Amino acid sequence: MLYYLFDFLEKNYQFPGASVFQFITFRAALAILLSLLFSTIFGKRIIVALQRKQVGESVRDLGLDGQLEKAGTPTMGGIIIILATLIPVLLFAKLDNIYVILLIVTMLWMGAVGFTDDYIKVFKKNKEGLSGKFKVLGQVGLGLFVGSVMYFHPGITIKTEKVNPVFETELITQNSPREFNVAEQSLKTTIPFVKDNEFDYTDLVTWMGDEYAKYAWLVFIPIVIFIITAVSNGANLTDGIDGLAAGSSAIIVFVLAIFAFISGNIVFSDYLNVMFIPNLGEMVVFIAAFVGALIGFLWYNTYPAQVFMGDTGSLTIGGVIAVIAIAVRKELLIPVLCGIFFAESLSVILQVAYFKYTRKKYGEGRRIFLMSPLHHHYQKKGYHESKIVTRFWIVGILLAILTVVTLKLR
Repeated sequence: MLYYLFDFLEKNYQFPGASVFQFITFRAALAILLSLLFSTIFGKRIIVALQRKQVGESVRDLGLDGQLEKAGTPTMGGIIIILATLIPVLLFAKLDNIYVILLIVTMLWMGAVGFTDDYIKVFKKNKEGLSGKFKVLGQVGLGLFVGSVMYFHPGITIKTEKVNPVFETELITQNSPREFNVAEQSLKTTIPFVKDNEFDYTDLVTWMGDEYAKYAWLVFIPIVIFIITAVSNGANLTDGIDGLAAGSSAIIVFVLAIFAFISGNIVFSDYLNVMFIPNLGEMVVFIAAFVGALIGFLWYNTYPAQVFMGDTGSLTIGGVIAVIAIAVRKELLIPVLCGIFFAESLSVILQVAYFKYTRKKYGEGRRIFLMSPLHHHYQKKGYHESKIVTRFWIVGILLAILTVVTLKLR
């Protein structure tokens, strides 16, 4: 909203300093500062409100040290993350930008699914929460929406040829018409570690004939659904000990902010020879607010946690990360960048599959890990959860660096 106000003041009254709001970097800086302040200052008030409503975590005894001490800790803290992200976005972002709209819808959509799950657990006293099939239905619905918009919306394009920029203001504000007259709708994405690393999803159907290109959405949309479902569930599984999900997600989102800024900037994308995506730069304002909200939430979520994010937060975080990765055409990097989520999900899949296999073959179920998800395995081995979280963060940082290196390592 403030963007439009200062744009009006600049165009009509030449208001001193109003033009600074045209710069994405300036608005992103304001967004991260405001989200940090909101999540740390008003986060405490939200926690107190949750305590008054007796919105406490119901903990099952899994035989983990210190686990039962967490019973009664306020949950639904994902509300802090959602509010701390959306308020700066509404103030500083261009709300008519399709990528910003996609992320706002994603946050509200997955937030509603997660909130419903937490509400059933807390107020209906049902430890199972929302039925798994309804969670998946919500994720599939979001994937269908995002995939359809990415395929059919005329405002989602990529650069089709190189352009020599002229004015510095054009590079930062992304307002130059030169950026749009050389762009077209495309289903191209980026293959990591490969030179000339663009892959077109349309190729998955055109091998049957060029006339099938118009049916590429039948392949693309299911892929988007799978990515959103997988990443949101991965974030949900990672949210098991204090600070793990929020800290790991902050690292991931920061890297995606780098990709979004580079791909949305005509100079940097040309210099690094990566895909230029018009209008994408505006998404950096949303991502900056999201990073600030996650870091601010850690103020209360690190050990010993004063609040848990619940599914309200974890499902939302995973959904937003997935949509950002798809929008910047870096979804094939998710197994690397979101390696913590991937490892947590894989540990559960392997544990369940091996248990069922051995029970059928030997008459008794056997386990690969002491407990899954993976962080519980290390808890069972006697590691303190603070040490587990810190080491997972370190691994996450290493994976983040490797992901950024793919910009040049091909």
